[in-house]
Amino acid sequence: MLITVISYSQTQIVDLDTKAPVSFATVIFGNGQGLFADDEGMFVFNEKLYPGVDSLTFSALGYSKLKIASKELTETIFLKAEIAALDEIVLTANTNKPFKKENIKPVLDSDYYNCWLPTIESEIAVLFEFNDQKIRKLTTVSFPITPESVDWSKRNKPNAEKYTFSTLFKVKCYENRNGKPGKELINKNLVFIATEKDGNAYEFDVSKHNIFIPKNGIFISLQVLGYTDKNGKLLPNKKYKEIKSNNEIIYIPTNFRPLLPFTNEIDGYRTFVRRIFIADNEWVIFKKGSGMTSSLLDKNLNNYGIGISYNTYKE
Repeated sequence: MLITVISYSQTQIVDLDTKAPVSFATVIFGNGQGLFADDEGMFVFNEKLYPGVDSLTFSALGYSKLKIASKELTETIFLKAEIAALDEIVLTANTNKPFKKENIKPVLDSDYYNCWLPTIESEIAVLFEFNDQKIRKLTTVSFPITPESVDWSKRNKPNAEKYTFSTLFKVKCYENRNGKPGKELINKNLVFIATEKDGNAYEFDVSKHNIFIPKNGIFISLQVLGYTDKNGKLLPNKKYKEIKSNNEIIYIPTNFRPLLPFTNEIDGYRTFVRRIFIADNEWVIFKKGSGMTSSLLDKNLNNYGIGISYNTYKE
């Protein structure tokens, strides 16, 4: 009986024309929940895991959104490509010029109380701006992380044993549209797996993707896709805790390791956040007065200190 339920709850999202898997597509439930497909477009959904869901919305960069009733869910979901939308966001530049390697260092912190608790429903984007019009190519991105110590009393010791985790992250790049994240700049899935062995930062090499920083700046974002198994495959983990209160079920997003340290060492407000599974999922600046509540804001920890390395080309 158990084998039958699992078999029929798996669904694959594929391209309507090519029948190729749509990797890491977003699946939004009608009541604000959601999950991500894995690298083969597979995800697990059934009424036992997610009770009370009446509809699902599927989306992926370069594809039209699709909404269906949950009772109409089949073993295969077909998404239609929007090629014209992708053609508008391809950036190119002449790289046959000499360049200088430069970097902005990440801001690290091992204090648990200075960290954002990442959830799958949230995405964090950080703005990088420059004061000139030079051409720059992004080569690496350093994401600060904070592994937790198994023994809390030894948490400040660098050699303390850490909780094990294997978490899949997705990286996106957005144009700077009047100081807020705008259109996505690349149509590739940029993902990496972080573990406790990566220390206080994960350095992600993006040099082969030819990401050129627009002259008005670029937003780089990070979002959790979920835990992975020992082979790096995304696990169909429960994304929410269910708490019964006053005869109703309240969904509390599950926190995932590693923690993400925030800082007050960066001038201004360069960090934006949004909730992925909310229909309008608007970006909100991470500062007091924006409608957000967070203990980080109470301590003026307004920014996530991503670091970047890049090639600056001579005129």
